[in-house]
Amino acid sequence: MKIGQRGLAIGGGVLIAAVALGWFAFERYAIQLPAMMMDWRDPIGPNRAVEWAAGPDAPQAAAENRPPNIVLIVADDLGWNNITLNGGGVAGGSVPTPNIDSIAKAGLVLSHGYSGSGTCAPSRAAMMSGRYPTRFGFEFTPMPPGMARITTRFAAEDETALRNTVLRDAEGEELHFTEMGMPQSEISMGNLLQDAGYRTIHIGKWHLGETNGMAAYDQGFDESLLMASGLYLNLDDPASVEARNDFDPIDRFLWANMRFAVRKNGGPRFEPDRYLTDYFTNEAVKAIEANKSRPFFLYLAHWAPHTPLQATQEDYDALSHIEDHTLRVYGAMIRALDRGVGEVLDALKRNGLEENTLVIFTSDNGGAHYIGLPEINQPYRGWKATFFGGGIRVPFFLKWPAKIEAGLEYSHPVHHFDLYATAAAVAGVPVPDDRIVDGRNLLTVLEDAESPLHETLFWRSGHYQTVLHRGWKLQRTERPDAVWLFDLDSDPTELNNLAAGRPEKVAELAALLDAHNAEQKAPGWPSRVEMPVSIDKSLRERQAEDDEYIYWPN
Repeated sequence: MKIGQRGLAIGGGVLIAAVALGWFAFERYAIQLPAMMMDWRDPIGPNRAVEWAAGPDAPQAAAENRPPNIVLIVADDLGWNNITLNGGGVAGGSVPTPNIDSIAKAGLVLSHGYSGSGTCAPSRAAMMSGRYPTRFGFEFTPMPPGMARITTRFAAEDETALRNTVLRDAEGEELHFTEMGMPQSEISMGNLLQDAGYRTIHIGKWHLGETNGMAAYDQGFDESLLMASGLYLNLDDPASVEARNDFDPIDRFLWANMRFAVRKNGGPRFEPDRYLTDYFTNEAVKAIEANKSRPFFLYLAHWAPHTPLQATQEDYDALSHIEDHTLRVYGAMIRALDRGVGEVLDALKRNGLEENTLVIFTSDNGGAHYIGLPEINQPYRGWKATFFGGGIRVPFFLKWPAKIEAGLEYSHPVHHFDLYATAAAVAGVPVPDDRIVDGRNLLTVLEDAESPLHETLFWRSGHYQTVLHRGWKLQRTERPDAVWLFDLDSDPTELNNLAAGRPEKVAELAALLDAHNAEQKAPGWPSRVEMPVSIDKSLRERQAEDDEYIYWPN
């Protein structure tokens, strides 16, 4: 071989090697690109103290003449069986939740409480608007940039999966994550209470948009301390204990792209000074103390126990009896959440606010199948992203010592959007009369616990749709082509599908769904992905060909 030819061959080999190395590096690090771009555009600064605007030094009116304070505490993906109120709880009830339970025991238990959707963001839109989120196009949960594409690729790599996630091309211009949200034309719960003279405070998750007037501080909240990413501690923090689920494409994306960060009223990102759940709790206590002399609305939207599963070493060590590592980390997260609820309740009591404060506790939806823990929604079937009980039956409690007797229970269906009308009634203001408000005042059940507030409720995520009407529940989906009909009065855990034997009931409920759909707005952004969710098995369990499942459109 001549020298020139040898040089070309070597150069070509180097080029091929460089391309191969570049492709390897891209494949390895591409999953991290969304966060890397975010870090470049919006770097995370060191912790800084949050100063909450203080109210007057002394109350302007006697306690009995002041409007009651309202504290709304929302957990994220809290399964029905995560609390110990009814003899359940994590790891056979060995992770007690006395503080969450105390809200229920001291007030009103809404035992048939339903979330606004099977996933987080539409549920929060229902709470904040008092309406079906599909009335204003909020049908799908906004996803961070790259999440649909990357998680779909990971799902396709899973050789054990019987069904893979499907990625669809979005029609029209694709909106950015921050542009997907609740339009400012909605009158949020923050708007409603702010106009009624309340100091309005948001702490934690928002997930209803961050631009075009959709951020919390543009939607009626005087102050907003936003969860600006999703880690509970930095990855190199020695106080952090992780449980990573490599079988879950969503988990792999979150660990690669989440950061430990918050922001105040649209300002730059900065690090919290402690474990995220404890941080939000501490800031909520500070906000209560700053506003103890004036009516306030505190929306405390915890991230716990949503993935990534990350606990403090201290909480993890306290649960040494739990052998399964993932379950132990999860239980430690529940422990921190319950501790935080207790500290908020203590702050109200310490500042003389307990008697005249309405405290509401709920979860945005049920527990997720992708954490791989099979018992979190028992006794209900299904998970987050489904409209089976495990996805939409949620803890739902109200405590207000001045007005609600301890130990009450209401056993008819209620919905997240009822919180809006309830807040309006508590504040003494009417709900807006220029639009349909679907929610009802929950306090009316104190006078009539026998009558249902709602005869009919609906849920929709693309082709997956559900109606609950007078105890009968119909679910239908195009992928797979399936219909489920349940008589919840006799079959509350949805074990016996009656669709084949009751075609007339299927037709009746399908007609209600069709009429409801005709009133809803087209989605504000298209569904990008459809994820298969087994109804009866967690993602860690081997799926069989005859398992029942739905494809969750989002």
